[in-house]
Amino acid sequence: MIVTIVKNIIISILLAFWLGAIAIFSIQNITLVSLKFILWESIELPIGVLLSFCVGGGLIIGSLFPLFLKQTRKKRLRT
Repeated sequence: MIVTIVKNIIISILLAFWLGAIAIFSIQNITLVSLKFILWESIELPIGVLLSFCVGGGLIIGSLFPLFLKQTRKKRLRT
């Protein structure tokens, strides 16, 4: 019980640190950039906003990824 509380506190502190670092980075870098991928090009956004979207998307995908691993492991164990 205490271990999980300490673990959650450490994770919260690390997440707060990274969010603070991204906020400071985005305030200091307001240069407009656009993403280019093959033939697609995004609208121009500040680097900090683009970085925030990338981090948010990575956090969402990273939190959903273990769910897919559990499903594939269950399928492997059944066969």
